[in-house]
Amino acid sequence: MTETHLSKEAIERLSAELEDLTTRGRVEIARAIEAARALGDLSENGDYHAAKDAQGKMESRIRHLRAILESAVLIDAQRGPDGKVVAGCVVSLRYDTDNEVQRYLVGSIEERREDIPVISVSSPLGQVLIDRTTGEKVSYEAPSGTLTVEIVAVER
Repeated sequence: MTETHLSKEAIERLSAELEDLTTRGRVEIARAIEAARALGDLSENGDYHAAKDAQGKMESRIRHLRAILESAVLIDAQRGPDGKVVAGCVVSLRYDTDNEVQRYLVGSIEERREDIPVISVSSPLGQVLIDRTTGEKVSYEAPSGTLTVEIVAVER
């Protein structure tokens, strides 16, 4: 099973979402399905099919959250050495082909915040960034070929 690097806050938020879906969410869906059944013929009952679809999506999210939480590894970006890229930090990068500096969160998509794009730790770029420091240049293989980026800043 693949590890998912999450902060304490993300683990708490995902645990609360899972608790809400498995309690209140399931009860509400069951009520909606029962109310739709009472309307009659299920073969042409749009309310029933919509409720069953919502139930399937909710159960899928429950399975996804359980898998994430079972494989969660607690991270604390604040404890890492200054200037070093670790899971949970925000890194500013400049591509060799561009002068623009772009900010990314290094970690899990479940950690996303403030409209900052996420670089997965397991992605080619994420793998070469981990444990690197401010000022270093790293290269990685992208679908379009080899790309080189400079680590401009690392924020905790």
